[in-house]
Amino acid sequence: MKIKIENIKKTYGERTVLDIEELSVEEGSLLGVIGPNGAGKSTLLNIIAGIERQTEGKLYYGENRSETIPYREITMVFQSPYLLHTTAEKNIAYPLKLRGWQDAAINKRVEELTEELGLVRLRKQKAWTLSSGEMQKVALARALSFRPKLLLLDEPTANIDPATTGELERMMTKINEREGTTIIIITHNLSQAKRICQNTALLHNGKLVEEGPASVLLKQPKDPITQAFINGELLI
Repeated sequence: MKIKIENIKKTYGERTVLDIEELSVEEGSLLGVIGPNGAGKSTLLNIIAGIERQTEGKLYYGENRSETIPYREITMVFQSPYLLHTTAEKNIAYPLKLRGWQDAAINKRVEELTEELGLVRLRKQKAWTLSSGEMQKVALARALSFRPKLLLLDEPTANIDPATTGELERMMTKINEREGTTIIIITHNLSQAKRICQNTALLHNGKLVEEGPASVLLKQPKDPITQAFINGELLI
């Protein structure tokens, strides 16, 4: 799913937290959004997901530039996963039941995802007994269950170990390449952005500072703000 942003602003009273003139996310691409805390990254993702509405500007979905939020084709995974108070497999199956899938098709899809994410032995386990990494894998499997056209990820690997991070990254890359899912991921991990993102966008004080191929922007940025962020300097 293609995303096009034109003159998007989000304000709370007198405070402007997001002000982006233009940003395009091509269908089937994997965009990493980076920047310091308070840069507006989560606000941007929430607006695209339809959790929040912009104060001004236009947001278009798909090649036909629809302004209607296609909720049934979008999914989001948060830093702290929100799971239902039931088993891992029922969490994964939940979006499919909402969409009216038949039991046989649901079971097949759950089986596929649990195998790919190493969750087979945990299918019957209650969600609240899982480790943080296991919970995040269940959350990702649930998000991918109905084959969304747009996957939004808000620092999904911030609180988990390197091995599980690697598993999740491989799954993101596989889904992006195999199914053409458009992915936008917020990350503070620049190494992660280098590993999996095709394009990267830096936000600072709610504005888009620089955007381009990750292999270029993270090595040879044009803007001094981007350079300072990559060098680990404090941005004010």
